[in-house]
Amino acid sequence: MEFMYIDNAVMQVIQHPSQFDVIVTENLFGDVLSDAASVLPGSLGLMPSASLGDNINLYEPIGGSAPDLEGKNVANPIAQILSAALMFRYSFKMEKEAVLIEQAVMEALKSGLRTGDIAEGGETVSTTEMGDAIVANLKTM
Repeated sequence: MEFMYIDNAVMQVIQHPSQFDVIVTENLFGDVLSDAASVLPGSLGLMPSASLGDNINLYEPIGGSAPDLEGKNVANPIAQILSAALMFRYSFKMEKEAVLIEQAVMEALKSGLRTGDIAEGGETVSTTEMGDAIVANLKTM
């Protein structure tokens, strides 16, 4: 276990993310760290989150609700789907199902599917198309 000030923690997360397994912090610093860490995979749309408590756990994508994208079918659903995988793992103790969800997401990405936030100028798919592809991958596992 190591204690860090928030400014150093942000720098360390960005420069050497593999040194961290679990980060425990209060909400404000957790928000700062998660937003900073979102640059590593390239989008907030890929970042799941779990706030684990003694009795209640909360799972949500780091990007939040993205109200500016409402009704446009362009949001990346991966963070929400991976947040569900965390829920299966930590709240329901269903590791096998969590791994299957994570693998289904990886297969969609390996196949080249990209929503606008991660397409880097390439071809994009909609929220629905990405979600449907992940579900289809789950059905074949």
